[in-house]
Amino acid sequence: MRLTLLGSIVASLLVLWSDASSAHAFLDNAEPRVGSTVATALFVVMPSFTEKLEPAFSTIEVTDSAGHRVDEGKPSIAGNVMRVPLHALPPGTYHVKWHILSVDTHVTEGRFSFQVRQ
Repeated sequence: MRLTLLGSIVASLLVLWSDASSAHAFLDNAEPRVGSTVATALFVVMPSFTEKLEPAFSTIEVTDSAGHRVDEGKPSIAGNVMRVPLHALPPGTYHVKWHILSVDTHVTEGRFSFQVRQ
């Protein structure tokens, strides 16, 4: 009975793991790093995702603490990396909001912040 229960649990976990691994694109890493403080002004934000992206349906916005956009518009996308140029950033807190469609047809979105030091 214990062996049957253990087998059922293992089989269930394998199914859940395989579904999760092929499910959605999530933020893998970003430059600047999520929650980081950088010493100098940035000229680009580059988030990388766990899946390749559909460029026509993937967007990103970078805003300052007052909610004004500081990015220069449409990002360039190569595989799973999104790249958006920025206007000159004075010291402050900035928010990155992304909305993506991965090649597996799943939509995800999220946000993170970073700071530029005085």
